[in-house]
Amino acid sequence: MSKDNSKRDILVTNALPYANGPLHLGHLLEHIQSDIWVRYQRFQGNNCTYICGEDAHGTSIMLKAEEEGVSPEKLIEEVRISHEEDFKAFNISHDNYHTTHSDENQFYSETIFSRLKDKGLIEEKEIEQLYDTEKELFLSDRYVQGTCPHCEADKQYGDNCEVCSSTYSAIDLINPISVLTNTKPKLKKSLHLFFKLSSLKKEIKEWLNTSQVPSQALNKLSEWTDGEIKDWDISRDAPYFGFKIPGHNNKYFYVWLDAPIGYLASHKNYLDKLKRSEEFDDYWKPDSTAELYHFIGKDIMYFHALFFPAMLLKSEFRQPDGVFIHGFLTVNGEKMSKSRGTFILAKTYHQALDPEYIRYYFAAKLGTGVGDIDLNLDDFLQRVNSDVVGKFINIGSRTANFINEGFSNKLSSNLHEEALIQDFLDQASVISEAYEKREFSKAIREIMVLADKANQYIDRMEPWVLSKEEKNKELVQSVCTTALNLFRLLTIMLNPVVPNLCSRVYSFL
Repeated sequence: MSKDNSKRDILVTNALPYANGPLHLGHLLEHIQSDIWVRYQRFQGNNCTYICGEDAHGTSIMLKAEEEGVSPEKLIEEVRISHEEDFKAFNISHDNYHTTHSDENQFYSETIFSRLKDKGLIEEKEIEQLYDTEKELFLSDRYVQGTCPHCEADKQYGDNCEVCSSTYSAIDLINPISVLTNTKPKLKKSLHLFFKLSSLKKEIKEWLNTSQVPSQALNKLSEWTDGEIKDWDISRDAPYFGFKIPGHNNKYFYVWLDAPIGYLASHKNYLDKLKRSEEFDDYWKPDSTAELYHFIGKDIMYFHALFFPAMLLKSEFRQPDGVFIHGFLTVNGEKMSKSRGTFILAKTYHQALDPEYIRYYFAAKLGTGVGDIDLNLDDFLQRVNSDVVGKFINIGSRTANFINEGFSNKLSSNLHEEALIQDFLDQASVISEAYEKREFSKAIREIMVLADKANQYIDRMEPWVLSKEEKNKELVQSVCTTALNLFRLLTIMLNPVVPNLCSRVYSFL
């Protein structure tokens, strides 16, 4: 942790990508959002640690590995390598990228379970589950589909509805069908372990009232907390790929128990590698003064804003200061679709186009709300060409050659229009505040207003006309020096959004 009390100690996490397939641009939306905020915090001099990792357990991974004829361990390692390559291509600056299939995660999963059990918050109940008689397998949440019991949306999975975001038991689905065999499953009894979440409604509400959660999300979460909160089934039956529950034969921790605990595991792994293990408690003990923030999608806010904070509270770890929630990514106004050619993999994008462009485009659309973000491909091309090339890069292109060729790369010691420079400096605080509040679209708007002013200044002064007369030589140098200083300030302002592009500009300057 920082020894400078004026600097903030911040830990940032993303939702862990599931380790059974490639990343798509929807994953990158979230990681770009958090990476921009992390880069801003680091630029401010704060001690900001950014961690993530693979969500590497569950029936889906077990069956995918079986289908491919490899072990689950081999599958998740291959996927991890692919995911890290994609994140690197998009300039995502994780300090550590780990996996939930790790010794650290097993330790903290068992520790949290043990502490909850010691507090009387784990209860064993006999339940009925959906069972596929052909596959001889209890159907986990992702392997049964039916009609949502709350909003009656079709083709919803057995744990939560992607339309209304409600959670439920798979047996509550209307007309359930096994995804594996397309047959109607039967009900079969089994003993399961439950986290007594229903007894913690007061504590959950208190946390929600004091934490940073988007107001739109808070409204939805309040619907759940004002109603009946059900106890949470944290166990799954064998066969299952995950951690066995100590003291319970053929029972495994449900993937949604150990997945968020993966944040603790990744942070511990990071500190261990740095030989700073003693700092773990400084971040995770209940009275920690460090800041902890989760960036997630709205489809998993139930787990991050109800289950996980309650688990942390009752297992003697600190709760997050905020859960920053974003909407889904749509393409041309519709849900991503393979048949329409709008399901865009991260690798497909970065092999064809500069990742800096999509970083800029997402930033220009991201705010603090939970509404969906649309990638309109025509708008994407227009905005990149207009803003990044036409407004930003153009400032350097229009003025640098005059300095290079006419003045041997030497800037003037005099600024032609200091008031314009001061205007940019004054706006820096507005842009900084927008970054801090994650109002990236506002930051981009303000930066582009300044870019317009810089280009208008160049248009007004016309250095290409002035340079035709020898008497204007010093004026040309002063004008172009002023313009390049404006260019430098804009580069600093855009650095969290397009770091590689800005690095090239720094080299150019």
